[in-house]
Amino acid sequence: MGAGVERKLVKKRAAIFLHALHGGGVERSFLRLVRAFLDRGIEMDLVLTRAEGPLLSEVEKRARVVDLRRTGALASVPSLAGYLRKERPEAILTGLDHNNMAAVVAKWLAGVPTRTLISAHLPLKYTAYKAPQGAKDRLFPILDRLIYRHADVVVAVSRGIREDLARYAGLDPEAIRVIYNPVVDEDLLASAAVDVNDPWFMDPTPVVLGTGRLEREKGFDTLIKAFALARGDVKARLMILGEGRERGALERLIGRLGLESDVRLPGFVRFPAAYMKRAALFVLPSRYEALPNVLIEALAVGTRVVSTDCEFGPSEVLDGGRYGRLVPVDDPVSLAHAIVEELARKESWDEVERRMRRGREFSVERAAQQYLEVLGWA
Repeated sequence: MGAGVERKLVKKRAAIFLHALHGGGVERSFLRLVRAFLDRGIEMDLVLTRAEGPLLSEVEKRARVVDLRRTGALASVPSLAGYLRKERPEAILTGLDHNNMAAVVAKWLAGVPTRTLISAHLPLKYTAYKAPQGAKDRLFPILDRLIYRHADVVVAVSRGIREDLARYAGLDPEAIRVIYNPVVDEDLLASAAVDVNDPWFMDPTPVVLGTGRLEREKGFDTLIKAFALARGDVKARLMILGEGRERGALERLIGRLGLESDVRLPGFVRFPAAYMKRAALFVLPSRYEALPNVLIEALAVGTRVVSTDCEFGPSEVLDGGRYGRLVPVDDPVSLAHAIVEELARKESWDEVERRMRRGREFSVERAAQQYLEVLGWA
């Protein structure tokens, strides 16, 4: 370089591609990653199939939101390819099956050197490889095998998901990097201190809390049945935060069991950690998971937990039961016994602190550093 010629510092630029921001754990994880990358001086684009959902208000202001205005991830492929061709970010990160497919195909269509980092947040065993219902269901397993092999970086959010990917997508386990979700940061811990203006948290009756999308795989029907059994032995209330397609079925179940005065479904809340902090017990009744963020959040704010020992994630988070109670999947009786025993059990402050330390191991800082490493930016 000749004398007097300044070298221009070129900033890294990355894009994160998601369908929308409807409030799931995957969306929250990526929003935390956006903030962490921005804090490290990386320019960030948040590319959305459709810019909608309650989490839009939580997007970091320093990030640029790109609205593709499409109905689904696969329908957005031409628009996403156009974005990549025009903007040429150094990397595009995404998660969930359809988003992963769209990102890899869009990069190929765009003909750009952008690196694709795709991440598995759901087990193929229970999603793409479930019993096929139609032609589309039979096609996706074939596409998965092609798509995952053509990504530049493949990330699994737990060791169990890495094994699932290796088996069902035909990948070498050594080629899959395990990076736990970016869950705990100062914002999450601060949100736990936000006031919860709810009368249930203003009297001594303990509240059992569940949080997640109201979908069959989350097992909230099992939790409601277990609570109906448990309340014969303990006075408590059950609150389930979240929205989803199972709301109607869950409300009917609550009515059939006569639980209307003791079970509530308040819907989406902005600061679920504040409810976790005030709950007597957090319960994860899922039929399957990948890495349950809400379980980690509950640990991080010190709340005792009970979880099904489902594939994949809860046992990994709870270290085989060291940091919380594990019960069989789809077993209301066992879950009811665990709820009753945990509500009755006295615990020391040391136990609370151990849970908090465990939850905080799943930090945004650690995950962001690992993502930078696999991209070769650290």
